[in-house]
Amino acid sequence: MFGRRKKKGAAGDAAGEAEQVVDSVDTEADEARERVRLEPEPRPDGPWDSTEVRDPAEGRVDLGGLFVPGVDGMELRVEVAGDAIVAATVVLRDSAIQLQAFAAPKREGIWGEVREEIASGITQQGGIIDEVEGPLGWELRAQVPVQLPDGTSGFQVVRFVGVDGPRWFLRGVISGQGAVQPQAAGLLEQIFRDTVVVRGEGPMAPRDPIVLKLPNDAQMVPEGVQQEEGGSRFAGGMGQLQRGPEITEVR
Repeated sequence: MFGRRKKKGAAGDAAGEAEQVVDSVDTEADEARERVRLEPEPRPDGPWDSTEVRDPAEGRVDLGGLFVPGVDGMELRVEVAGDAIVAATVVLRDSAIQLQAFAAPKREGIWGEVREEIASGITQQGGIIDEVEGPLGWELRAQVPVQLPDGTSGFQVVRFVGVDGPRWFLRGVISGQGAVQPQAAGLLEQIFRDTVVVRGEGPMAPRDPIVLKLPNDAQMVPEGVQQEEGGSRFAGGMGQLQRGPEITEVR
């Protein structure tokens, strides 16, 4: 037996549609909050916590808070904020990746939240953001407004990648050819995956940078000395950090 559905009239239809819109907005807001508070996902291919690797120093440069893989032909630079070394940049031919580790809550990942903040900041500057699922998980591919050497305005293409670990978060900023042509960034992505984070057991507030140190055998290049082939274009990452001492890793 079939019954006839009672007509609601225009006012009833409008109220129903409004209710559906509100429900949809609430659902989207709940999903956004869930994404921010997700627990860190498994990392079967890295990056690694120091407790997950038998010898972090094997094949890697010891920077204290990070053990960064060494590859042939790379240049490794450390970058400072105030008096602390807080980031390392690997320059490889015409590409670079800046690595920076932060403290994070024990049971909550922060990469979803950080992505939203980065995207908001860049779009407010007039930049363009595209959130995609790449080889390292969800990432931001951005065109960031910059001033070119000749004084005109332009855009720098960069990729923001990130992974949540146990009580830490590792962010990478890929620039150069590895950002313009992501398929050419395989080696930089492998460096990111094989990086080891040393969080330490001491108390740290979420988002505090995990401080780095210089290797004992570092070959220092004084600040202001130009490297061959204009290597300084990668110094300072996204311009948020001051240029610091540089290390040339000879292999």
